[in-house]
Amino acid sequence: MSFLEILLISFSMAMDAFAVCLGAGTTGQADGPRPRFRLAFHFGLFQFIMPVLGWAAGTTVEHYIQAYDHWVAFGLLAFVGGRMVWAGFRPQEEAAKNDPSRGWTMVLLSIAVSIDALAIGLSLGLIGVLIWYPAIVIGVVTGILSLAGLQIGNGLGRRFGKTMEIIGGIVLIGIGVRIVVAHLMG
Repeated sequence: MSFLEILLISFSMAMDAFAVCLGAGTTGQADGPRPRFRLAFHFGLFQFIMPVLGWAAGTTVEHYIQAYDHWVAFGLLAFVGGRMVWAGFRPQEEAAKNDPSRGWTMVLLSIAVSIDALAIGLSLGLIGVLIWYPAIVIGVVTGILSLAGLQIGNGLGRRFGKTMEIIGGIVLIGIGVRIVVAHLMG
């Protein structure tokens, strides 16, 4: 597999993470170097780990995962997106600050954006590609694009306020819907 092919796969895998970071950045709660690093690092880490797990699992697990992976991703994204929309409609003093770069929110988002990477790892294993190099490239590209998404999202959030938080939540829900529709359409 050529570097260009691996890079294209990496960019396609990182697009969900970029969009989620764009939405999360609009809340302004992942503003600053530490929260940005935490979120981008974990998205990149999960995007590295999931293809390795998929590759290692082989075809024995594929049948179990394939039936519901898209629903898990949808549920996680809809949950986090719904919370963002809810917070966007609440008055500022009532809205509980929930840093998407900490705790369960970060874990749920990391899993949601990396579930499809499990299938990529499985596919690469089936065609005989050694997984380590592609997994590292996927993780690094995801981390970089996540940082870019957070930076852009933070700027939009500062400029447009709670409206961007609502839009960010809707985007997360939309990504979840797209994952389900893409899976159902084949």
